[in-house]
Amino acid sequence: MKGKIIKGIGGFYYVHAEDGCQYECKAKGKFRKDKKKPLVGDMVEIQCLDEKEKLGTIQELLPRKNSLIRPAVANVDQALVVFAATSPEPNLNLLDRFLVTMESQQIPVIICFNKTDLASEKDVLRLKQIYEPTGYEVHLISVEEKKGLETIQSIIEEKTTVLAGPSGVGKSSLVNWLHPDANMETGQISKKIQRGRHTTRHSEFFSIGKNTYLLDTPGFSSVFIDHYEPEKLKEYFPEFSKYEQECKFIGCVHVGETVCAVKQAVKDGLIHSSRYENYVLFYQECKQRKRY
Repeated sequence: MKGKIIKGIGGFYYVHAEDGCQYECKAKGKFRKDKKKPLVGDMVEIQCLDEKEKLGTIQELLPRKNSLIRPAVANVDQALVVFAATSPEPNLNLLDRFLVTMESQQIPVIICFNKTDLASEKDVLRLKQIYEPTGYEVHLISVEEKKGLETIQSIIEEKTTVLAGPSGVGKSSLVNWLHPDANMETGQISKKIQRGRHTTRHSEFFSIGKNTYLLDTPGFSSVFIDHYEPEKLKEYFPEFSKYEQECKFIGCVHVGETVCAVKQAVKDGLIHSSRYENYVLFYQECKQRKRY
């Protein structure tokens, strides 16, 4: 019987099987021997050991479409990254790091800014100006006011979606709206430090409709990208590509070159300076790491 791993805790894997039931499974010893670790999101073949108690064994790992290291999940169709428009202020450096990570693995990303009910029009407009030229879908929502949520619901239908973002931005509240049965714990923002508590402690897929899975992940506060080749980093900023062919030098990395169409696009306001400044920072990080 085939199924999808929707949760893994303490060596037990919970598999949503094709018969519509959930089975608690252990993995066969051969996986450890072959240095293969089942991931949440893996498609597997299981053997039922106890029909009444819904216990089983994972017999085979089926081929993966893709896999992520953080969160450690497999077979993702898209990522829905959620940041708050305010309270806490969005860390765009962190958002751009996440976008680079997903872009490098060719995983489509939808950007979602929550808490627009608390943000000023000026702040919301700025976020649109920064990210709409990137080509990513950008959605401005308010879970509190139920604004824009039906659009998000339609975006995730019949897909496996990773929901990611820092703590305190309303991810768990969004999951609770999309899938009320999740009954997830939601945390309060600490007024003192303007950060959320880590209310999600493990990765878990929720089956919220036919072929529709949503994975809420533990909130992250850092994403390391210094392992990328400095020269390849520009490929992970999709808005650069339309200007790159006009650069004077072949292989232009858009940093030190004096005649550069990407830098000119930044001056002309076609690429937002926030994105370009983060690109330069990331480029320097990668170059520094390569040096050592």
